[in-house]
Amino acid sequence: MQIEIKIDENCKEPKIIVMTDKMTDEVNAIIKRLSDEQPQVIAGFRDDVVEVLEPSEIYRVFAESGKVFAETNHGEYALRLRLYEAEQRLDSKTFVRISNSDIINLRKVKSFDLSFAGTICITLSNGTVTYVSRRSVAKIKQLLGM
Repeated sequence: MQIEIKIDENCKEPKIIVMTDKMTDEVNAIIKRLSDEQPQVIAGFRDDVVEVLEPSEIYRVFAESGKVFAETNHGEYALRLRLYEAEQRLDSKTFVRISNSDIINLRKVKSFDLSFAGTICITLSNGTVTYVSRRSVAKIKQLLGM
């Protein structure tokens, strides 16, 4: 794919033109991403205070005792979303569901331990340890190029 940017002082609003010989999944993904105008905000609740969480600061989103939490540098925040709703709001290239109750930020992974039979142990850069479910092992191995 080629990307070309032209600077024009007369242009008041950015304009994007996609030139292709046929519609492909890649072209459709680009169009979908560009046309998605709503910023995906994640609001975290802690001690009667609501904070807007930057996705880049989130280590993982997980469900525990029927509630959904986001783990960041600053601690855990309760989310008023279901896990699948949080998954839809987060970038699928950065965040991956590793089990029915856990979504991790791939950019915050310190290591993958494959020594456990049938599963993968993931250590995040903040020291949190979590496990990939057996159902998701194949997907994670594919992500790792194995």
